[in-house]
Amino acid sequence: MDAADLAVQLRAAGVGRGDVVALTVAPDLGIGLAIPGRAEAWSIETDDPAALVQALEDQLSPRWGLWSSATAVALARDGTRLARSWDVAAVHRLLFGGWRAEPARVWARLHGLSATDLPTTGPADLFSAPDDGDGDRPVRSDGHLSPTWAAGEWADDLDRFGPWAHALADVVGLQQVAVEQVAADADRPTAMRTAIAESTAELLCAELAVDGLPMDRAAMEALVSAYVGPRPRSPQEAAELRDARDAEVLRHVPEGVVFDLRSPSQVKSMLRMVGVEVPDTRAWRLEGLRDVHPLVDALLTWRKAERVQTTFGYGWLDENLGADGRFRGEWSGSDGAAGRMTASAGLHNMPADLRGGVVAEPGHVFVRADLGQIEPRVLAAVSGDGALAAATQADDLYAPVATELGVDRATAKVAVLGAMYGQTTGEGARALVGLRRSYPVAMRYLDAADETAQVGTDLRTYGGRLVRMGSAALGEPGQPGSMGDREARSRAAARGRYGRNAMVQGAAAELFKVWAVTVRARGRAIGATVVLCLHDELLVHVPAEHGEAAAALVDDALQEAAARWAPDRSVRFLADTSIIPTWADAKP
Repeated sequence: MDAADLAVQLRAAGVGRGDVVALTVAPDLGIGLAIPGRAEAWSIETDDPAALVQALEDQLSPRWGLWSSATAVALARDGTRLARSWDVAAVHRLLFGGWRAEPARVWARLHGLSATDLPTTGPADLFSAPDDGDGDRPVRSDGHLSPTWAAGEWADDLDRFGPWAHALADVVGLQQVAVEQVAADADRPTAMRTAIAESTAELLCAELAVDGLPMDRAAMEALVSAYVGPRPRSPQEAAELRDARDAEVLRHVPEGVVFDLRSPSQVKSMLRMVGVEVPDTRAWRLEGLRDVHPLVDALLTWRKAERVQTTFGYGWLDENLGADGRFRGEWSGSDGAAGRMTASAGLHNMPADLRGGVVAEPGHVFVRADLGQIEPRVLAAVSGDGALAAATQADDLYAPVATELGVDRATAKVAVLGAMYGQTTGEGARALVGLRRSYPVAMRYLDAADETAQVGTDLRTYGGRLVRMGSAALGEPGQPGSMGDREARSRAAARGRYGRNAMVQGAAAELFKVWAVTVRARGRAIGATVVLCLHDELLVHVPAEHGEAAAALVDDALQEAAARWAPDRSVRFLADTSIIPTWADAKP
C-alpha cells in the first residue's frame, strides 16, 4: 500500500490535521497504525518506514502517538522529522511522576492493574509472573501487556504491527482522559497543553541527539590542552603529565611531604600544614581563601584541570565528537523529578572555559537566549500575586522589590531566591518579613507547597506534573524501624524545601519547553535549529544571513509561549538574546 492510498484510508477513518494516529515502527520492515477509539489497525510492510511516515506527515500532518521518543530518534536518523506527537512515556511521567515509563508499566497504571509485579519473560519468582504464552495478542488473559510483545517481539511478525499500534492507541486514549481529569480534579487547566508540549519536547530531544552540537575539534583540543597538556602518546606519558600537575600543588608544602590530592581528608591535612583550617574542602569554601596562601590558589587551579582530564578531556571528545564536527549525547525531556530537560555526555555541565570550542559552522551563527530572572517571574505567574506580577514589568525585577522592601538590590535578590529555596537564616531570611507583607499571595503559595510536602503528600506543578514527595510514615519514636523526633523533623523540613522549590522549578521547566518547541516550529522556515537546551538557555544554529531574523524569532517565540502557558499575560517574561560565533562569546 502506498502513502497516497493509506492517506485516503486514514482520512476516511476521520484523521485530519492534528488528530492522533498511533505509530509503531519496525526499522527496514514496516509500520503499524491505529486510531484511538477505532477498531481499525493497519500493518504495512515497507523496507523504508521513515519515507512512508514522512509522506503521511506531509499529506495528513497528524499528531503521532508514540510509545516513547525512541521511535522519533529512529525516524530522525533516517531523515524524518515529526511536527507533532503524543509521547506516552512523557505523558506517563507527567501523570504519575518518577522516571520509569516502559509500556507494560504505563498499561498497568491506566488499566488499574498492579505495576509492582509486572509479567516478565523469565521464569516465575516470588515477585513476578511469567508470560502466559498468549503470543498472538498484545494483551494477556489477565489484562497485562504481553512481556514478549513489550520486549519488541511484535516486530518479528508483520501481522503484529497493527495490533501493537492498536494497544498504543488504547493507551493514548486513556492518557488523554487522565490528563483531562487532572485538569478538572486538580484544578490544572493547562494540563493538556503541558502534555502536548512535553511530547513535542521529546521530538526536540530526538533531534538534539541525532543532529548534535556544532563543535570545532581543533579549538576544543586546544582548550583541553591548556589545562592538562598535550594529548599523551602513551599511558606512561599520561602518568607523567598527571604527576606534573600534582607537583604544581605539592611544591607549596615542605619538601619530601606527599599528599594524595584526590583524597579530601589528605587535602584537609595538607591545608592545615600551611595554616589553613577548613571544615571541608568544597570549592566554594576554598574560593574565599585564595589569597590566604598560594597553596589554595594552586589547589583550585589543579581541581579545574583534574575535572577536565577525568571528565572533559581527550577521551570525552573521542567518544562523543563525530567526524562531522557534531558532538552528540542522549537527551530527555524530563528528569523524572520536577521535569527539567536532561542530557548525557556532559552537555549539561560542560565547564564554561570549554565553551570556546562550541563554534558555529561556516556560514552560520548562534543565537543564544537566556531567560532573565525566570524563577521569580514564574512564581508571580503560578501564584497569581498581582504585586509581584507588577514588579515583573521592570527589566530588573529585583529593583522594584528592593524598593518595596526598603533594602538594597542584593538583599532583595537573596530574599526572593531564599523564599523559593526555603532559606531560614542570613540577611535574606530577615527580609522574609517584608516579603510576606508585600507579596502575601506568592508567599502563601510557597508555604502551602512546603506544608504539603512536609507530610509526604505529592504535589502537582502549575502545568499538572506530579512531583512525588514520598511517604510521611516516619514511625513513632522508640519503635523498631522508626526514627527519632529530631531526624523526623529534619527530613520533613527537607521535603518542605524541596516541595516549595519544585513548584517553581517545575513550572519554569514547563514554560521553557513551551518556548523551546515554539522556536523549533517557527525556526524551520529560515533553517534555524535548536542545538542546545541548558536549564533556562537556548542555543540556536542558523545561517548567518538569517541571524537577525532568528534573534527576533526567539524573542517573539517567548512571548507566544508565555501567552500559551500563562494566558492572563499579567507577568512579563524576557530573554537576554545575542548573535554570536561561539558559545563562549555569550555574556555571562
